[in-house]
Amino acid sequence: MALIAAEGLGVRFGAVQVLHDVSLRIEKGEIVTLVGPNGSGKSTLLRCLIGVQRPTRGRILKAAGLRVGYVPQKLHIDATLPLTVRRFLDLPHRVPEAEARAALEEAGAGHVMGRQMADLSGGQFQRVLLARAILSEPDILMLDEPTQGLDQPGAAGFYQSLEAIRGRLGCAVLLVSHDLHVVMSASDRVICLNGHVCCEGTPAVVSAAPAYRELFGTGTKGALALYRHQHDHADHAAHPHHHHHEEA
Repeated sequence: MALIAAEGLGVRFGAVQVLHDVSLRIEKGEIVTLVGPNGSGKSTLLRCLIGVQRPTRGRILKAAGLRVGYVPQKLHIDATLPLTVRRFLDLPHRVPEAEARAALEEAGAGHVMGRQMADLSGGQFQRVLLARAILSEPDILMLDEPTQGLDQPGAAGFYQSLEAIRGRLGCAVLLVSHDLHVVMSASDRVICLNGHVCCEGTPAVVSAAPAYRELFGTGTKGALALYRHQHDHADHAAHPHHHHHEEA
């Protein structure tokens, strides 16, 4: 039994069909990366899987008692609202001090416990969101573009933390990514989405697939285009080039 599966999922917003006949399964312990161009339905699919978006057709199946940890793409916290990291981890349920500290340490943000949420850098903020998501010891972690806006070392460090957490908890990880060339090295499976599942498989299989090259191989703006010229090298995941945005 998969931890979570989608069968024949369709989502329509008015006249726009965002997802069409999407099926996927995620098994215990695997890291699955979901990639696709803007508007391909990645976030909509994630919202269906966590249960906040109802599909127009098809169904979501979940293992009994499934615990999901969710790291949203963006979380806006009013800069005028006094909210420390420690208090944030107590939402919605109070967490013992030792557990809060351990989760922050594991997410790589052990030094920010007393800081204001509004004062954190982008990388620190994402790591605090990750800490909050792992407090429930989830069976599956779902993350929506968690490294967007981070520089390459920041993104790589975040993914290392994620791999270590997967190793300890044995949880599955579903990662919606804009940043294929960093993520793929850790992924057991990659799913390319463009309203429907275009291709899926191991990183090596997907990066050679015509459907993938059609989506990302020519003229794409942004991080995925940087991956293009490395397709034919065995070490395509090892030395990604990246613009520097913000430190983790």
